[in-house]
Amino acid sequence: MSGDNYYFGDNVTLHGGHGNTGIVKHQAPSADTTAVSPALQAAVDELLQLVRELRASVPPASAQVIDDSLPDITADPAAPPQERHRALMAVAGIAATVETVGRPVVEAVNRILALLGS
Repeated sequence: MSGDNYYFGDNVTLHGGHGNTGIVKHQAPSADTTAVSPALQAAVDELLQLVRELRASVPPASAQVIDDSLPDITADPAAPPQERHRALMAVAGIAATVETVGRPVVEAVNRILALLGS
């Protein structure tokens, strides 16, 4: 198939050298997909505060699991969803074993999961 042309993306052919203005696409800039939802950020901040209180009420092995999970609990939209979900579920599981201090943590995890659509 000699002579066939295949173009992907923008293709510009200019004839002559006067008044060339380049490519005008008339497209609006895309929305900032890295913006963090204020509600999600507030929920994460609340959970992190509650987890600090929870940590003092659990055995050292559970405290270590909490410590290992904290870096993955974030409002960052670029965070890997599976890792964030795993970390939230680990913290909720530990919180469920500590009734008084744990109940608000489980509720905060559920709010975050709802905001994330999980």
